[in-house]
Amino acid sequence: MADNKPFQDILTNPDFDGDSDKSKLIFEHYKLYVEMADRVSARRLTANSFFLGINTAIIAIAGYIKSACGEPAIRQYYWLIAIAGLVISYSWYRHIRSYRDLNSAKFKVIHEIEKLLPLKPYGAEWEAVGRGKNPKLYKPVSHIETGVPLIFFAANIFVILWSIPWQILFQTCAH
Repeated sequence: MADNKPFQDILTNPDFDGDSDKSKLIFEHYKLYVEMADRVSARRLTANSFFLGINTAIIAIAGYIKSACGEPAIRQYYWLIAIAGLVISYSWYRHIRSYRDLNSAKFKVIHEIEKLLPLKPYGAEWEAVGRGKNPKLYKPVSHIETGVPLIFFAANIFVILWSIPWQILFQTCAH
């Protein structure tokens, strides 16, 4: 635990008032809100699958075009495919960041709601992983996720640089 409190003190709420009608209503809202946070995570996974599929399709199309037309004939058009890959990779990266920010906000609200309940499971879990400050205890998935579109982004930059006819450009500049 981050502050060396006994785990039971972190998990339980000594300020819980026990008003049954109010507590039931708060708990119902809590359950609904936790479910909404879970759905955001599921949508994020679906979006990641979509963007990974699109990037994979771009690579497959480029490979097919190369095998069907030959490298010299198609090399001049690879930059178009790479531009599409850059746009998709950047969009993917922004989606991941957006979902991360949305989930962070949702968990702030969940922690606040837990202050009104007898137990604080998400708050206790957050304490158990050092509040995200110790990478040995917890490495946010979004930090790992953002690396994947950045790899595709870099690969597309490489393709753009590779498809530029550098020899022709330098010959034109020399004259």
